[in-house]
Amino acid sequence: MGKPTGFMDYERQDKPAESPLERIKHFNEFHTPLSKEEQELQGARCMACGVPFCQSGKPLAGMASGCPLHNLVPEWNDLIYNGNWKEAYLRLKKTNNFPEFTSRVCPALCENACTCGLNQEAVASKSNEYAIIENAYEMGYAKANPPKVRTGKKVAVIGSGPSGLAAADLLNRRGHQVTVFEREDKPGGLLRYGIPNMKLEKQVIDRKIAIMEEEGIIFQTGCNVGKDVKAADILKEYDRVILACGASNPRDIKAPGRDAQGIYFAVDFLKSTTKALWANDMKLKTGSYISAKGKNVIVIGGGDTGNDCVGTSIRHGAKSVLQLEMMPKAPDERTPLNPWPEWPRVCKTDYGQQEAIAVFGSDPRVYTTTVKEFVKDKKGNLCKAVLIKLESKTDGKTGRKMMVPVEGSEYTVDADLVLIAAGFLGSQDYVTKAFGVEVNERTNVKTEAGKYSTNVKDVFTAGDMHRGQSLVVWAIREGREVAREVDESLMGYTNLYIQ
Repeated sequence: MGKPTGFMDYERQDKPAESPLERIKHFNEFHTPLSKEEQELQGARCMACGVPFCQSGKPLAGMASGCPLHNLVPEWNDLIYNGNWKEAYLRLKKTNNFPEFTSRVCPALCENACTCGLNQEAVASKSNEYAIIENAYEMGYAKANPPKVRTGKKVAVIGSGPSGLAAADLLNRRGHQVTVFEREDKPGGLLRYGIPNMKLEKQVIDRKIAIMEEEGIIFQTGCNVGKDVKAADILKEYDRVILACGASNPRDIKAPGRDAQGIYFAVDFLKSTTKALWANDMKLKTGSYISAKGKNVIVIGGGDTGNDCVGTSIRHGAKSVLQLEMMPKAPDERTPLNPWPEWPRVCKTDYGQQEAIAVFGSDPRVYTTTVKEFVKDKKGNLCKAVLIKLESKTDGKTGRKMMVPVEGSEYTVDADLVLIAAGFLGSQDYVTKAFGVEVNERTNVKTEAGKYSTNVKDVFTAGDMHRGQSLVVWAIREGREVAREVDESLMGYTNLYIQ
């Protein structure tokens, strides 16, 4: 512990964000990093508490508390306070393959379980993580380090999202020859096409992919296994196969008028913007993307993806934005039933909602509301939406609480574009059927509890395809754990360290 009184001597200081009205003029990341000296003082705030919940990653009351990767947060906080930036990077990389991603898109489970946050503001650990990895690139610590010995074993990873990339990284480090198959034109999965550029600039992904290629990993893009390439050919050529294709089936909204023109899944909307930006030197060219310009936009879904749709629509120049949430508004502060260090079930106003407030003067979210009907004009284009309020009721047979429509509460709003951000329902069946793997009732690939091997010999799974829609940090953890299991099956033992 560098400074025992640090949490009392220094106030929390995070990377300052560009003002909402300025940042909506571009699609770049909008936080300005602190100076190295300022960041070191933030490291001093870490209390080195006896029980560091920040790195526990344990479920409490049904939700994770602390980092699922068990990042050694107090150690690297202390190291940067003492100016040992290279050692801080080495400790960070010991548990996290991709701090350049998590320091940008993770909701900071570590900070929400920080002991310092019990009675004051938590340590800015996510910002410290960002500073450590970016300093490592600047100083050359994060350069490629190819394995010195190869085992002669070949592993195919299907899918290049965070779980597939983490598995590939560790297995390559072990000396196995790894090939990653990706159906899109570039690697990254939802990191690239599901997360907007202003949260994760895509050159950050390219920077890391280039290092992984230099270390010996092969990436085959534009290759849709199960369609372009037969599963049987993959199984014949490779010693082991890891299915890490994500939870790619978006949840739909079943309502009359669903076939109207102007209704899209959120991931298709976000992907079209990202592809258009990168095809036109970070400028949006008319006709090259699904545009919200001048339109009345309704976003269905209150999670991170819904917020991303709000922020993207505002950058397009939307006329109005309405965000529907089925559930009631969460409390603004913790309740006695949600004590620290549980994940705080409180209302969060994210960047997209902040921008909507700045542009339109009010929060775009409408709670306990859903769409009852989509209204089309004579040409089949969406023109309005009939909304209805919801209330919570308990099913008399099952005892489950359900959100049900309130009779007579309907009202109509203008709508030119609807973006469905209602989550995902599991893996796509053309992949699971091609490999013959069993799936559970949620269409996630089935394995034994705590295991990653499927019912098919030499075929493993990880990430959202295995656990269902989740966070990037959980996908990385699953990628690390499946790598260890695959390595042990190949070599009879494993020395991969995953915490």
